[in-house]
Amino acid sequence: MSTKSMPILAIVIPCLNEELVLPATAKTMSAKLDSLVERGLISPDSRIYFVDDGSTDDTWEFITQLVNSDRKFRGIKLARNYGHQYALYAGLMNAEGDALVSIDADLQDDINAVDQMVERYREGYEIVFGVRDDRNTDGKFKRWSAALHYWVAARFGIKTIPNHADFRLMSKKAIAMLGKYREDNIYLRGVVPLLGLKSCKVFYARGERYAGESKYGWKEMFGLSVRGITSFSITPLRAIAFFGFAVFLISLGLSGWALWAKMTNAETGIDGWASTVIPMYLLGGLQLLAIGVVGEYIGKMYMEVKKRPMYQVEEILGGD
Repeated sequence: MSTKSMPILAIVIPCLNEELVLPATAKTMSAKLDSLVERGLISPDSRIYFVDDGSTDDTWEFITQLVNSDRKFRGIKLARNYGHQYALYAGLMNAEGDALVSIDADLQDDINAVDQMVERYREGYEIVFGVRDDRNTDGKFKRWSAALHYWVAARFGIKTIPNHADFRLMSKKAIAMLGKYREDNIYLRGVVPLLGLKSCKVFYARGERYAGESKYGWKEMFGLSVRGITSFSITPLRAIAFFGFAVFLISLGLSGWALWAKMTNAETGIDGWASTVIPMYLLGGLQLLAIGVVGEYIGKMYMEVKKRPMYQVEEILGGD
């Protein structure tokens, strides 16, 4: 029976077309697991779970070879590509352990930070967040967009951990609580801090991607940011109401000004131009923006009420 002093650790790694980096990832993770076992920090029954998120290359074939060659590896194959957050959630829900560490396959996150995470867990922390101590390895656009996202999220009252992605340790208790969140638009970076369990941070330096290409371009980052904001805050809807009221007051002012100009025969330039064009563009732009924001929320409601499965597991390799 495992205890806090000798926990069964499960490392969960979502993968999408990672055949180029997986050999190095498997070797690195295996060495780290062996090191933790030798130091007596975790149980020898600890495992590494690779979650194939509908890869179209030889990712699953390599995972299969790993599972067949070493008992510490496990493979979870999803029926299709669901997206990073869903693949990670599927791995967390299907992995077995007293403590689960989630980390990306690209080896950018410092695997040595897992040592500190396990030590914090043994001290009684249920959640340990891996937080980057700088963003020097990111390009200017990514640094700027990340800073903007965290700033907007904070203004909207969304509880997130700045410079924390999905590199974290969660106890079995935290995973059980996370399993109660079955929302279609899952955003783990916002959900996990909501659990309210005893938590702490571990800081680390993020390196360059070992091989392959990043699966998070600007479209994916923008989509994730929109998902996070609209899944945890109704402030954008309230902002629409505020702007609508502001436009109403401005319209009243313009109406009063137009009436005054008509009654006093004041000089207003080209007759009818400003009073027609400016309100038309202003109101048209606000209406399109409002429809777009409201549509985003209605779309989320539409997907949620369907109650479709968040993911489908096609195959699990390893264990019983």
